[in-house]
Amino acid sequence: MARTSTSSARSNKAGEILHRAARIEDAFHRWRERRGRKRGLTTTIIPYSSYGAPGWARVLCRVVLTRGTETSKKRAEKVRGWRSFFSIPVDDEVVTVTIGGTKIEVTPSRGGVIDVQIEATLSPGWQTATLDSSGAEQATAHIFIVDPKSTFGVISDVDDTVMVTALPRPLLAAWNTFVLDEHARRPVAGMAVLYDRIARANPIAPVIYLSTGAWNVAPTLTRFLRRNLYPRGAMLLTDWGPTHDRWFRSGAEHKRAELRRLAAEFPNVKWLLVGDDGQHDEEIYGEFARSHPDNVSAVAIRQLSAGEAVLAGGRSRSAEDEETSSIPWRFAPDGARLAIELRELGLIND
Repeated sequence: MARTSTSSARSNKAGEILHRAARIEDAFHRWRERRGRKRGLTTTIIPYSSYGAPGWARVLCRVVLTRGTETSKKRAEKVRGWRSFFSIPVDDEVVTVTIGGTKIEVTPSRGGVIDVQIEATLSPGWQTATLDSSGAEQATAHIFIVDPKSTFGVISDVDDTVMVTALPRPLLAAWNTFVLDEHARRPVAGMAVLYDRIARANPIAPVIYLSTGAWNVAPTLTRFLRRNLYPRGAMLLTDWGPTHDRWFRSGAEHKRAELRRLAAEFPNVKWLLVGDDGQHDEEIYGEFARSHPDNVSAVAIRQLSAGEAVLAGGRSRSAEDEETSSIPWRFAPDGARLAIELRELGLIND
């Protein structure tokens, strides 16, 4: 049995009225797909790291048309961000997902994304799911199965928390996303060491990178995290472009929805929420801490420098809620000083 996000996509195609922008986007993608297949492009499944529990797994991937695996391999270590946004999504391909002896067939939603929860018997730790489709090379998705004994986990923002992006500034955001080589992106000082210390102190804790970024950049982001020695973890991004009922997706609502889902899926886990004060992390984390106090261990906020705050359009909010909260909030400009704060809470060791 599977819980899947594709059901909503199927209802759209069955007659639900789509937003005008979504209809235009769908027509454009269908035209691009027809042209791409005539040019000999082939179906490719791009797997994403995800998470699960001993009785189920959440499988995430995207189905697109590409020039083939050899081209992808040659470009794998040096990719300009804009290339990822020109892949052609496929939403009518049947993908067979096999994990823990369970096999199901699913189809992508709009944008070519598959997000499906599959019931299966799995052991804690990293497991794999195989993804097959006719005409596509088999892909492997890595899934972290959370140990039932785990009572602590990390949910981390990405932009300006683990990677310096100054994302809210429109022109700089476009440069970072569409032009800048991934090797030129800079990690936030001390954050990789901090996360490594947290992971060492809590070896069975799940690590989840929750970002408002598009799935298109997930491979680039994965390589960035690996190259800068961040702990391995699941990745929760969002689709890019219009939705079935609005012009643009809400990144803040994406984060809120995923936090609520994680609280429901892992009611016994207390999360360390890590973000920065340049976007909406404080507001979103504050709302979640008030509504789910039993699911939050602490909130750690990386403070932007004065220059970064200007690029980001200012700081996000006041510290009023933090001062009245029963959940500890900690603030520091980098990973080294956040480590001192979190050590006092007992979340990392000396």
